[in-house]
Amino acid sequence: MNESEATPTRRASLELLRAEASDELSVLVEERLRAGEDPWEFMSDLPTVDELVVFTLRAENIEADGGQLPNASRHYRVLRQIALDYPPLTRAVWRLLGDSGSHRRWDAVVRDAS
Repeated sequence: MNESEATPTRRASLELLRAEASDELSVLVEERLRAGEDPWEFMSDLPTVDELVVFTLRAENIEADGGQLPNASRHYRVLRQIALDYPPLTRAVWRLLGDSGSHRRWDAVVRDAS
């Protein structure tokens, strides 16, 4: 395990991360509404604000590791470390880890090639 896996850099407070994620989610909703999509059809497919925060932190960890996509065990360790660093995100982390058969296109499910 390298240093970027063990100790991700905390870049901002959770409140700021949530505010940024909320803004991003608002943009996603507006784009889909402007495209004429029915909100009753797509709202359940969108990530929550906390899930977006987890994905942002995960993406930063991947970037810090040279852009190398994680295998299943590293994916688990990174998300677990996010939950340890930001305890209020624990529920979102475990929800994402439990989505192995998710129907949502955006889920960061890591599947073994074997």
